[in-house]
Amino acid sequence: MMRNAEKTSRWREMRVADLSAVARVAAVVHPLYPEADAVFAERLRLYPAGSRVLVDDAGDIEGYVASHPWMQKSIPTLDSLLGAVPRDADTYYIHDIALMPAARGHGAAQSCVAALAAHAAAAGFATISIVAIAGTQAFWEKQGFRVVDVPALTAKLASYDSSARYMQRLLA
Repeated sequence: MMRNAEKTSRWREMRVADLSAVARVAAVVHPLYPEADAVFAERLRLYPAGSRVLVDDAGDIEGYVASHPWMQKSIPTLDSLLGAVPRDADTYYIHDIALMPAARGHGAAQSCVAALAAHAAAAGFATISIVAIAGTQAFWEKQGFRVVDVPALTAKLASYDSSARYMQRLLA
């Protein structure tokens, strides 16, 4: 008996035409953290190198990442427009990595984090930052991130959820 070949996926640059699929993935993966379509469109416009999609063999989008330069110990408000990427940004910020359930467990998130870390290091950043939400802290710790306690972020983190933690990884 022949087994079906395992489906493969790859990360590629996000395009404007992908935004409706990105919104669908976000609605499935992050129903408790809704963000307007304009948020993803702006992230893509402001920093295209940080916006990517995970595409399967059939060309279907199974996930996305939005990331960009930002300020250490600072986080954008959930569901907000940035206006601009800070000229004096001193960390590389992962706004969101989202994978459909069927795309998980195959190393796609880990490979994306590795690629983002390489990109951030090549761009001259010493750190990469994220807000871990909904029990994802252990995943981020496996990727080399550590919780950084920033009392000034308490209210913003609470707007995500009670388990939200600001985390950073050194890029050396």
